[in-house]
Amino acid sequence: MLYIDSVILNMIERACHRFQRQTGRTNVWLAIQLTNLSIVLYFVWAGVAFSGADVSLRIFVGLFCTGLLYVLVKTLFRESIEAYESSAYRRVASGRKNPRRVRDALLRISFLTLAIVLPYPAVIVYVEMQAKILLLTYPLIVLTTAVLYLLACDPLPPSEVKSHVHARQAVPAAAHEQ
Repeated sequence: MLYIDSVILNMIERACHRFQRQTGRTNVWLAIQLTNLSIVLYFVWAGVAFSGADVSLRIFVGLFCTGLLYVLVKTLFRESIEAYESSAYRRVASGRKNPRRVRDALLRISFLTLAIVLPYPAVIVYVEMQAKILLLTYPLIVLTTAVLYLLACDPLPPSEVKSHVHARQAVPAAAHEQ
């Protein structure tokens, strides 16, 4: 399973490098955007799951979600994307690999297994029991898996990205001058 994880991680890293060359955005930026999307999905999930519940339970869930959002603002959203990216750039410039490649391997494999195994039982439960909550649970698992893989990738060094971006911008400018 570690071999499969390594192959997937290398493929995603190559895709991240292409994305970075084309847009100038790193895998860190993309991972944070997917994290934001998963947070929105989580709150939608909580709203849908408890929309038909007792008023006191809905108030409790609302207070819990508010507390969770407060904790996220104080921890996860405390540092800017640029701070995360500059840290990754410093690590790449010094020649070190991303420590998450090894450290998070078992977590990535667990979520990958869930993402592969869970769709069929989720569809069966949805069809048989009309449990609409499963429609939001599985995308959260897939988004978390994607974020774990994105965070384990190394970005390209800034100099390599700038040379590709400048070369791409210079071609249209030369075409307009003729």
